[in-house]
Amino acid sequence: MRIENARRSVTALSTAAVALVLGISEAWAAAGRPSPWETGMQEMVTELGQSVSDFHTYLLWLITGICLFVLALLLVIIARFNERKNPVPSRTTHHTLLEVAWTIVPVLILVAIAIPSFRLLRQQLVPPQADVVIKATGYSWYWGYEYPADQGGFKFDSNMITDQAALKPDQPRLLGADNAMVVPVGKVVRVQVTSADVIHAFALPSFYIKVDAIPGRLNETWFKAEKEGVYYGQCSELCGNGHPYMPIEIRVVSEQQYAAWLAESKQKYASTDNTAPLKFANAQ
Repeated sequence: MRIENARRSVTALSTAAVALVLGISEAWAAAGRPSPWETGMQEMVTELGQSVSDFHTYLLWLITGICLFVLALLLVIIARFNERKNPVPSRTTHHTLLEVAWTIVPVLILVAIAIPSFRLLRQQLVPPQADVVIKATGYSWYWGYEYPADQGGFKFDSNMITDQAALKPDQPRLLGADNAMVVPVGKVVRVQVTSADVIHAFALPSFYIKVDAIPGRLNETWFKAEKEGVYYGQCSELCGNGHPYMPIEIRVVSEQQYAAWLAESKQKYASTDNTAPLKFANAQ
């Protein structure tokens, strides 16, 4: 009886372990949103984001090597230069070769970090020619998106969906929005970001974009999504009691779907007064 109970326990534990592994794998595979047990960056769907992710991995290995090297030096010093093995203290004052080495090697390490850093900064701050320009305005506490005349000339607000039953299957809790920003896949999208009240921040991890939305100032960022799907971000600047409820939802679709969405949205928001921001109920 005990053996049978033990077998059942082992089987249950094995099943739970497999389920946990499959669950973690499925979570890790999810793109465009945070996942349980995630220890690294979200899956990047832009060239810039992938470059940053690779640079992050490169730095992690570099730092790990430096830490292990320093740890090895400490262990050697502890073992070879302790008081028991050296009852008479050394009178060494300097070591020219060693001093040159510990000056040059850190400089080389910093150069190895600086070169790709500057390259990524330039890629981030010098955007290519834009195919689509969208204005994103932060309000307390929701986002407003405005498409220019060559893209339909309309604007709308994007609020968090507060009713669980209203969420679509691909919309996670606290991140799903009633009206998502829609962009075409493989096109350079320039986002002009500002705020109508307090400082917000427009951030979407899978695109590697984060830019402050400041009242009276127009900041810019850009991305080129290489994969269709739904991607989520949030306001990343503490902006008041509604700060946790300012999701950013961007849907990347094919050019045909984008053209159809533009035509539909132009009709949907045709009655909107384009001289003033839309006013919907705040999502809190």
